[in-house]
Amino acid sequence: MPIHLRTADFDYVLPRDLIAQVPAPERDASRLLVLDRTTGGLRHRIFRDLPEHLVPGDLLVVNEAKVLPGRLFGRSQRGHAVEILLLHEIEVDCWEVLIKPFKKVRAGDRLVLADGKIEARVLEKRRGGRNLLRFAHDGRLHGLLWQFGRMPLPPYIKRQRSAVSGQRSAHEDTMLLEPGSSALNTDFLDRDRYQTVYARYVGAVAAPTAGLHFTPDLIETMKNGGIAFAAVTLYVGPGTFQPVRVEQVEQHRMEPERSVVPEETALAIKSAKREGRRVIAVGTTTVRALEDAENDGDVRAGAGMADIFIYPGYRFKVIDALITNFHLPRSTLLMLVSAFAGRDTILTAYREAITRRYRFYSYGDAMLIV
Repeated sequence: MPIHLRTADFDYVLPRDLIAQVPAPERDASRLLVLDRTTGGLRHRIFRDLPEHLVPGDLLVVNEAKVLPGRLFGRSQRGHAVEILLLHEIEVDCWEVLIKPFKKVRAGDRLVLADGKIEARVLEKRRGGRNLLRFAHDGRLHGLLWQFGRMPLPPYIKRQRSAVSGQRSAHEDTMLLEPGSSALNTDFLDRDRYQTVYARYVGAVAAPTAGLHFTPDLIETMKNGGIAFAAVTLYVGPGTFQPVRVEQVEQHRMEPERSVVPEETALAIKSAKREGRRVIAVGTTTVRALEDAENDGDVRAGAGMADIFIYPGYRFKVIDALITNFHLPRSTLLMLVSAFAGRDTILTAYREAITRRYRFYSYGDAMLIV
């Protein structure tokens, strides 16, 4: 008999002041909630304690996707302030994008962005708030984006800035940061901290946030302790922030995301499985890449479009443990971790985290589910 779950079954109440607005002072200084999914037992640690919960031979699989600073601000030719988020390149200088406000822009409009450094013309308005833009500029667009674009932070990270140019307001440079943080230039902070230290392949519109806690020193310590690393690439798309709008969970459809599983990763997982070693996914994006590529107990190497939707009732075939952050209520990510550890177990752990004032979401603290 199929399991019928309501989206409301994955709701919880989070105080707004627990939504992290900036990262911890140091990557591996985030807190780590260790959850035993068999017993429901909880331990409260610091992320740099992670090696104590691993054993030699464990295989950690990370997502090497790199976030493009593809958020631009400007005006349309009719004077409307606009915000652009680049999604993916169709051909040279032609991109599918999101534009806000969607209704204020028409096909044929010219947009002036980044204080005039970049211009674009709206070629086509598409469904779902998407648009097709043709960019005009001096130089290579990717270079200009790294110079003038802003990181596409999630919508729950709210900071004041000019809607026209995207420049920080006077308030933003003096905004109250998290305790212990000395950074004032939040754009510079995001360029560094909303990117994993192992990010390689540009194209994601959101960071694989479970990996934000790793430092080069921590990775080196783990490798010296016999922990193996492998990588996939899943280019996180805007669907990661889309709410589940249907009442019945199984009616939701995931937006496909480009995914690559290298041959060496597929072989490393096969070897770990054969030898009884744990495969530990760093992040829900890694889980989706691996489980989507699973085929009769093996993981297929190659490129694809991952559209797997994991919710309670799903039987995991690849991963044995999971490192993840704390996720939004009613989100597909919360449903995924609930499928792995059990909905009641996860919601109990979240209540404990709220009581102990863990920091939530992308810049927040982490969980290790074993």
